[in-house]
Amino acid sequence: MADEYGWQRVAALGDIAPGEPHGAKYGEREVVLVSHEGQVYALAGICPHAYALMCDGFISGTEIECPLHAAAFDIRTGKCLVGPTGTADLATYEVKLEGDEVWVRRRAD
Repeated sequence: MADEYGWQRVAALGDIAPGEPHGAKYGEREVVLVSHEGQVYALAGICPHAYALMCDGFISGTEIECPLHAAAFDIRTGKCLVGPTGTADLATYEVKLEGDEVWVRRRAD
């Protein structure tokens, strides 16, 4: 459950292996967490092109690849780097670490 500021605990830091996508829930929304060079990033967990869980995707450096059709997104910005024409980006979430806990909240639009 999110706190009054929209922050919600979604995982323990130890559950997120560097370079491996980790699925979590923010309320009813799927999110994917990625640890890269000591930083944790949180993105929408469903590919915007087709219903595919991004936690089943592949990480290469700062990119996450959809497991369904190889669309690639920047884990830092959610920007689509490779994909079908008219490709949408992945939404990103703010992340904060409190001890061994990973908290996320929706970014203000």
